Amino acid sequence: MIEHVPMEDHRKGAAALDEARLRQQAIGVKLRQMFDDVVNEQVPDEFLEILRKAEKPAGKE
Repeated sequence: MIEHVPMEDHRKGAAALDEARLRQQAIGVKLRQMFDDVVNEQVPDEFLEILRKAEKPAGKE
């Protein structure tokens, strides 16, 4: 059975879908910016020292 959907309801649904896509796109942009900020942060010296120690073979300090 085919239902009749008034054109006005169809437009409201399309507008809501467009709004949701725009919102989703804005969230994606913000997440990428945050990720880039984290990637570009300087690594603390204490953490680098831990990594250096972990790379050395056992028994060689």
